[in-house]
Amino acid sequence: MTSGFNRPDKQVALAELARHITDGASVALGGSFLHRGPFAFVRELIRQGRRDLEIIKQSPGYDIDILCRAGAVRRARAGIVAMEGNFGLAPWYRKAVERQEMALEEHACATLTAGLRAAAFGVPFLPCGGLHGSDLPGLNNWTLMEDPYGSGDSTYLVPAIRPDFAVLQVSEVDRLGNARVFGTSHWDRIMSRAAGSVLVVAERLVETEVFEAQPEATLLPYFMVQAFTVLPGSAWPGSCTPFYDIDYPAVERYMDTTRPLDAHMAEAPETKEAAHV
Repeated sequence: MTSGFNRPDKQVALAELARHITDGASVALGGSFLHRGPFAFVRELIRQGRRDLEIIKQSPGYDIDILCRAGAVRRARAGIVAMEGNFGLAPWYRKAVERQEMALEEHACATLTAGLRAAAFGVPFLPCGGLHGSDLPGLNNWTLMEDPYGSGDSTYLVPAIRPDFAVLQVSEVDRLGNARVFGTSHWDRIMSRAAGSVLVVAERLVETEVFEAQPEATLLPYFMVQAFTVLPGSAWPGSCTPFYDIDYPAVERYMDTTRPLDAHMAEAPETKEAAHV
């Protein structure tokens, strides 16, 4: 029997994919704001009652907000957190921070990327420019290093950040686990190289010949992917170009603080899909 990342049976149902994440795990989530995030996967974590998660993402929004709303987050390492210009800040995330229901290691997008790159490169830290005058180094106890080559300049060092898992929403996957995205990959590439394991949610399944015809478009080679599920519409209520755009009315309903979380969860495409199985 073939085992590990090279086995041919990596395709699983959404619920099984989410069961890879245990309580207390550190999880990097792909996408950016309301664009191509693994939102169906996040909702499945809530359904399974996951707790004490550490969430890592340069620009989270709906994903970290709904996890905080469900009480699933213990700690976050994040840059800007918002629901984009149409909706402003992420309200349940903000409440969780203000009430000290979760710990926050605040980053700039560049510093979080530097920490992930350090993990990907196998080094304990990476220098990051542009931080002089910021409060972030003091908040996070980052070390200031003088240039050892004598320029007289200095730079802050960001420690390596190695998530247990990177969970990425992709456009296409084949049966081996090769995956690619259309449009910008945001920070997904560096997340996948930094994490211990990579889980994938794909919009559609294609033949391996598609990847063989355009190998340079492959974001994740099969040997990096532990398991994947294929679920159309799984970035809802966000977008996944070119398949669908943001469902703004659904986001508006989610932002209604008088509306229960269960009502929003019941709208999700994966819920309707399960009802027809």
